[in-house]
Amino acid sequence: MKIAVTSTGGSMDALVSEQFGRCQYFLIVDSETMKFEAVSNLGEQMQSGAGPKAAELIINKGADVLLTGHVGDKAEETLKRGGIKIVDGYKNTIKVKDAVDSFLSK
Repeated sequence: MKIAVTSTGGSMDALVSEQFGRCQYFLIVDSETMKFEAVSNLGEQMQSGAGPKAAELIINKGADVLLTGHVGDKAEETLKRGGIKIVDGYKNTIKVKDAVDSFLSK
């Protein structure tokens, strides 16, 4: 399973970003190997439409699940159309690796 996590940096030690559409990075984590790819969020600087653009990005990366703080309505619609499970409510006080571990242990 591929898990996309909104992140403030490009490593598993970075903090989870509470913003979906305007996060700096997405970390795409393979739950089997825990290897990850850091992807810059091109939507971060957009005037409008950042959420749906970010949603398209992680759909194209093959993510199955999204861990984040909050997802806006338009982005949520796009993610659901793409078949991505949204797990929100994460705070920017938790590291990406801890969020992934917590999700996988449920």
